[in-house]
Amino acid sequence: MSKNARLSLVIIAVVAVVVAGFLLFTRNDTTAAPQSAGGGVTVVEYLDLECPSCRAAHPGVERLKTEYGERVTFDVRHFPIPSHRNAELAAVAVEAAGAGGKRDDMIRLMFDAQQEWGGQQTSQRAVFAGFAQQLGLDAAAFEKALDDPALRERVLAQRAEGSKAGVTGTPTFFINGTKFTGAPSYDALKKAIERELS
Repeated sequence: MSKNARLSLVIIAVVAVVVAGFLLFTRNDTTAAPQSAGGGVTVVEYLDLECPSCRAAHPGVERLKTEYGERVTFDVRHFPIPSHRNAELAAVAVEAAGAGGKRDDMIRLMFDAQQEWGGQQTSQRAVFAGFAQQLGLDAAAFEKALDDPALRERVLAQRAEGSKAGVTGTPTFFINGTKFTGAPSYDALKKAIERELS
């Protein structure tokens, strides 16, 4: 191999290493700023099912989901606040309902009845099992899922991810990776979404 050929190979190798390093360090870090994986608009909401402010925001979010359809992706992630005695179990119950295709329905039931179970200092497991029954989920499978360490770990991983992204309270929204500031009213969220769509 000639000296020039060897030099060319070395230069190509160095360029490849530099490009790979650049790509590695400039890639999107979804744990730091949750955002869209595709080209559309993604709204990520960190919520606590026992939080009254999350319950208040929920109807507006549901209305936005209906209005935008497939144009906007809404992604709910859990951020159970430790001082809320049943928030973590409620999040696990939502994930357990998700196995039966009823995740969104369970969230709706949780918020509809939040004033009855929220703020209680005793476990509301029986209440959540009752919600599963209302949704027609398999009772034994749901009970088993409530004790599944993998579901609890999923919830805690989402909370850790939220903390890393700067979530300190609920609800916290990210629209295409940008943290939404201000009160998350229907109108304010719609305005932020429209900015991203335009």
